[in-house]
Amino acid sequence: MVEISRIDTHFDDWDGLLSLIMSAFAYMDGVIDPPSSAHRLTAISLKEKATQEIGYVATEDGRLLGCVFCRPEPESLYIGKLAVSPDAQGKGIGFRLLQTTEQEADALRLPLLRLETRIELIGNHQRFAAWGFARTAEKSHPGYDRVTFIEMQKPLSR
Repeated sequence: MVEISRIDTHFDDWDGLLSLIMSAFAYMDGVIDPPSSAHRLTAISLKEKATQEIGYVATEDGRLLGCVFCRPEPESLYIGKLAVSPDAQGKGIGFRLLQTTEQEADALRLPLLRLETRIELIGNHQRFAAWGFARTAEKSHPGYDRVTFIEMQKPLSR
C-alpha cells in the first residue's frame, strides 16, 4: 500500500530522492529549453530544500515512488518537483501527492495552488488541467525572448 508522508528530520534517503527526481524528469532532456533545474540538484541541496520548503514522499514497502515540494507564498502554495518514478506512473500517486498539497494549503489557509510547467510539455498541461488547474500566465526564463513556461493555478474551495 502506498503511503504519503512528510519529509522530516528522520528522512535520510537523499540520494534515493535525487535518483527518483532525475528518473522522473529524464524524459524532458532534449525536449525542454532551458534544461530542467533538476540537473542542478544534489543530495545536499535536496536536504537543504527540505528545510526551506514542505516536502512529501510516496513510498511502498520502503521504496520511494514519488515526491512533491511546496512553498507557501502570500496568496498560494507553490507546487514544485512533483515527481513519480517512471515505473509507478499512471497509478494515481501524483494525484495523491497533489491532494496532500491541497490539505497543506488548507491548513495554511491559502486559497489556491500554483505551479509552473514547461511550454513544451503539453501532456503536463493536460494532466494538470484534468486535476483542476487553469493556465494563468505565460512566462519566459531570463535570457529567452519566447515563452518557456506557463503558470497554472487551482483555486481551493473552503
